Amino acid sequence: MAQFKGIPILNAGEAPRSGEKYRTAQGFTAIRDGIKAAAMPRPAPARKPGARKPTWLRAPLASGAGFQAVKHIVREHRLSTVCEEAKCPNIGECWNAGTATIMLMGAVCTRACRFCAVDTGNPQGWLDPEEPENVARSVALMGLHYVVLTSVDRDDLPDGGAAHYAAAIRAIKSRTPHTAVEALTPDFAGVLANVYAVMDSGLDVFAQNVETVERLTHPVRDPRAGYRRTLDVLAAAKAYRPAVLTKTSLMLGLGETEAEIRETMQDLRAEAVDILTLGQYLRPTPNHLDVERFVSPEQFAEYRSWALDLGFLECVSGPLVRSSYRAEQALARNNAGLDQGLARRRAGMDPV
Repeated sequence: MAQFKGIPILNAGEAPRSGEKYRTAQGFTAIRDGIKAAAMPRPAPARKPGARKPTWLRAPLASGAGFQAVKHIVREHRLSTVCEEAKCPNIGECWNAGTATIMLMGAVCTRACRFCAVDTGNPQGWLDPEEPENVARSVALMGLHYVVLTSVDRDDLPDGGAAHYAAAIRAIKSRTPHTAVEALTPDFAGVLANVYAVMDSGLDVFAQNVETVERLTHPVRDPRAGYRRTLDVLAAAKAYRPAVLTKTSLMLGLGETEAEIRETMQDLRAEAVDILTLGQYLRPTPNHLDVERFVSPEQFAEYRSWALDLGFLECVSGPLVRSSYRAEQALARNNAGLDQGLARRRAGMDPV
């Protein structure tokens, strides 16, 4: 077993444990689940009041014909899906509904957010040039009505992977023009030219996640991420192509206050963000941030009302909601509204 600065590195093919370094098939090193395990075992923390998971956080087991069909194609075409990499509890429901979230540019992220279970490392510029066409072919085979393309952060690439994103979206639209495409992108280090490259690709929804309230951005997110940077990226995307829906996601249970939740919603609406998702943060491994509170379904319903009152087109809000959960529904609702408006104008009922 090789060593790096005294840390054992597993070779490809060996199964690393959470927090261990390992060598990928492409030859670079990464850390399983994104956060290094403590060098020395830590004593078990005292259980916080109410730390046991409540009953509403139990997700059904993933099963069903649609789920199995998507799983087979994902394996056959060696795709990375955030549904699996981020341990999403809704994988069965979404795959059976004809929606999937495919992760581009590999499964190793250059950043290490303290809430995220995606592996972290430096891919050193590696990309699979066949991935855009491979993804498009897979989307067609899966018969997806709606696909979310997300990715790891790739700060090692000059454009952050923007051209790769755009190529994948164009390839999907070329094969299956009626498949709606959402791009849940990195922040591209705030370089707006890279945001515009993705916006020009023919996507239907542009998303960049703010993740948490401003006060908690650090330590929750990697130091290279930023609350205001995410707002700026979302604002620039909407200003550049107003017809494309913009979207973001907020995790709750990290120590935010209700006043901060409302303030974050107001900041997002000030930048004309259309869609918001709210979900419960769940600690993926003992090396990640603790859960500070479990938000009840009733509270999530109240927060959704706040968002709709502020003017969001839709707010999907619930304990098991993740950023791409049933993402097709908000787009369908928006398109239905546009179709009704067009019909009314054609009938002379509304002014043009």
